[in-house]
Amino acid sequence: MPDTTGGLPLRFLRTPEAARLLGLSGRTLEKHRVYGTGPRYRKIGGRVVYAVDDLQAWADQGLRTSTSDPGTATVRPARRS
Repeated sequence: MPDTTGGLPLRFLRTPEAARLLGLSGRTLEKHRVYGTGPRYRKIGGRVVYAVDDLQAWADQGLRTSTSDPGTATVRPARRS
């Protein structure tokens, strides 16, 4: 498959690619979007895209060093609060 990005780094991902990067299903990422519990996203035309940096920042909220580490933030489940 030819490289159509011209060697540019990939900065934005559609929902399926973003979900794969996070290890989630596309449907789970959509639910996070609906409930406001997921990563920041952008609407470009009718398309939803995620910046790779925003996905990384959201995933980093769940970063812990041990099971007793309370962390500074929490990645909430995809459901209503």
